[in-house]
Amino acid sequence: MSESDQEDKTESPSDKRLREAREKGDLPRSRDLSTAVVVLAGVTTMIASREQMAVHAANIMHVGLRYGRDDLFAANGMSRALMTAAGEGLKLLGPVFTVTAVAAIAAPALMGGLNFSLEALVPKFDRLDPIKGLSRLVSMNGLVELGKSLLKLLLIGGALVWFLNRTTKEMYAVGSGPVSEGISHTFSVLGHASLIFACALGLIALVDAPWQAFSFTKKMRMTKQEVKDEHKESDGSPELKSKIRQMQMQMSRRRMMEDVPTADVIVVNPTHFAVALKYDEVKMGAPRVVAKGVDVLAQQIRDVAGGAKVPVVESAPLARALYATTEVGREIPSALYVAVAQILAYVFRLKQAIAVGDLPPDLPVQDIDPELLGPYRMDK
Repeated sequence: MSESDQEDKTESPSDKRLREAREKGDLPRSRDLSTAVVVLAGVTTMIASREQMAVHAANIMHVGLRYGRDDLFAANGMSRALMTAAGEGLKLLGPVFTVTAVAAIAAPALMGGLNFSLEALVPKFDRLDPIKGLSRLVSMNGLVELGKSLLKLLLIGGALVWFLNRTTKEMYAVGSGPVSEGISHTFSVLGHASLIFACALGLIALVDAPWQAFSFTKKMRMTKQEVKDEHKESDGSPELKSKIRQMQMQMSRRRMMEDVPTADVIVVNPTHFAVALKYDEVKMGAPRVVAKGVDVLAQQIRDVAGGAKVPVVESAPLARALYATTEVGREIPSALYVAVAQILAYVFRLKQAIAVGDLPPDLPVQDIDPELLGPYRMDK
C-alpha cells in the first residue's frame, strides 16, 4: 500500500472491519510479549522446583554411571536403563514443559484475545515476492523491527554478560562440591540467567506491545469512501431499498384487495376515496378498516366490491374522514362511531328492503367534524 493511500485512511475502523480481520486471524500481536511471558513462566517453574529437578538430573547421571558389564550383557539391560532415564527426564522437564505450554497458549490473550482462524493457516504466496519483501524491509514497520532487534542485542546481551561475570567464580567452585549440590546450583544459575533474559524481554515488550496496538489500528483505518461503501453495503443501496419498499407495498396491496370481499360496506365519495369497513361484534370492539385507497386504488376497491356484491355507500365526508384517521387493519376512532353505525344500520335496512321488495331507505344525513378530515377537507 502506498503512503498516499495510507494518508487517506483517516477514519477509525468499524466493528465490521475489525470482525472481518479477526476472522482472518489478523490481530494485534506482540511476539516479544508472548516470548517474555513464556520464558518467565518456565523460569519461575525452574527456580521453584530446582531442588526436585536436581534430584531427577542426579538420578539420570547415576543411571549412566551405574551401567555396568552385567547390564551390557543382560537381555533387557539397555532398555531398562533407557526407560529409567526417560522416566527421570520426564519428571525433570515435565513441569517446565507443561507450564510453558499453558503460557504459550494464554500469552496471546494479553493482546487481542484468543482466536482461532482456519484462514490464517492458508499459505500466502504473495509474501514470497522479493519486491514486496524489500518494501516491507524499508517501511516504517521494518525500521521499528530493526531497532527492536538492536535493542534486544544490547539489552539482553549486556544483561547476560553482566550476570556471567558475577557468577563465574561460583560456577568454577561447583565442581569441587557434592554432585547433588552442584547440579542444584547449576539449575539455580540457569534459572536466574533465564530470569534476567525474561525481564529484558519484558522491558522490550513494554515498548513493543503499544507499538503493535498502534500499528494494527493504523493499518485497520478506513477511508471516507470505504466507510460510505460499508454503510451502503450494511443498509442496502437506495435502489435496493426502494425496490424492497415497492415489493412490500405490492404485497400489502394484494393482501388488502383480498380482504375487500369480506367487508360489510364500502364507503366512497363519488370518484376519489374508497374505504372498506368490516364489523364483527364478537371479535371486534369497533368496526375495522380492511382496505382503503384513493383514485386508481379506490376504483379497484369499488370494482372488487362490485364483483363480490359488497354494498357501496356514497358518503364523501365519512370516506375522507376514515381515510385520514384510520390505517388499514385498525379500528375506527371513537369520534366516528355514530357515523359508521348509521351507515351499517342503513346497509342492514337496505338488504332487508331488497329482500322483501320494498323501497330503499333514505341515506342518513351525517355530521362529520371537519377536523377529522385532515388534509382532505376540499373536494377533489
